[in-house]
Amino acid sequence: MAKPSAFTRALSVVGIGAILLSCAAQSAQACTGIRLVAADGTVVNARTMEFGIDIQSDAMMVPRGFARTGTTPDGKPGLKWTTKYASVGMNGVGLPILFDGLNEKGLAAGMFYFPTSAGYMPYSPAVADKSIAQWEVVSWVLENFASIDEVKAHIGDIVVPSVVFGSWGFAPEAHYVVHDASGQSIVIEYVGGKLTVNDNPLGVITNSPAFDWHMTNLRNYLNFSMTNAPPVQLGSVKIVPTGQGTGMLGLPGDFTPPSRFVRAVAFSQSVLQPKTGRDAVLEAFHVLNQFDIPKGAARDAEKDSHGNVVADYTVWTGAADLKARRYYFRTYENSQIRMVDLMSMAVDGKDIVKLSTKGDEVIVPLTK
Repeated sequence: MAKPSAFTRALSVVGIGAILLSCAAQSAQACTGIRLVAADGTVVNARTMEFGIDIQSDAMMVPRGFARTGTTPDGKPGLKWTTKYASVGMNGVGLPILFDGLNEKGLAAGMFYFPTSAGYMPYSPAVADKSIAQWEVVSWVLENFASIDEVKAHIGDIVVPSVVFGSWGFAPEAHYVVHDASGQSIVIEYVGGKLTVNDNPLGVITNSPAFDWHMTNLRNYLNFSMTNAPPVQLGSVKIVPTGQGTGMLGLPGDFTPPSRFVRAVAFSQSVLQPKTGRDAVLEAFHVLNQFDIPKGAARDAEKDSHGNVVADYTVWTGAADLKARRYYFRTYENSQIRMVDLMSMAVDGKDIVKLSTKGDEVIVPLTK
């Protein structure tokens, strides 16, 4: 019998396999990612994580020198590597890998749902020693590389096949965004069994369709402007704006991936440039307020087998300062922004460090 994967062992530890199985269809379909660059050159990337249930994420630090073995479709040992760089970010469902994060060199990466579009690479036992599961790509990138150029040079060295995600009973579909401290950004996708790497000059990502489709779709919004539209004279009648915001009149406001992509470009490109990394982090959270999904606003028409409403919501929002090597987050239950400073942690330690993200909102009374 094959040795249980890290995913299977993690589910046993957290004891939520049955819950995940019943909610398998409730995948993160509404995640949104952006990038801001401060006047001092600090690059900050940020994203939302949407899901139909609480995915039990922890803030997690992976030290240098940590041994890894990739997961394959047939249970054979996959690619083996030892972490070159320490990294920090957010995991999910107890897994010892990051869904989103940054490393000590200022490289950041995140996994985003890619339904109906992902088509992973062909697999055979002959390529097992080069293979990793789709949910291991972010950690592999962060633990091995320091720049976008290095990722581009080596992403073709691995095989990413379709691997069933433990108790969910299906292979999740994902694509990936990577940013570095110089401001470069790429999107990594597997479509039709082939690897595709696209430069991402605007630093934005959502979900399906493929990234190049979203970039082409921006051509439908050439009329948008960062400034208000002027009055229009129609004969003797002067049509004046009703108020602020006329430059972006008609901006799509729904939660579909194409609409969110357009809004993310509009807002991340139009905000006044932050002065410092700290300012950029706070501005990124303000931008992503526009993508915060309350429970019930994005739901399926049918209830699940237990009578529950299936609805994506913003489980957490994260931001990475690629200069200070700090990861910031807030959760649905607690909108207080919390921070983990990677370089103040034991980056040469032997074990992964997990920090709980649990906690309720704190309301501070200003009157007795």
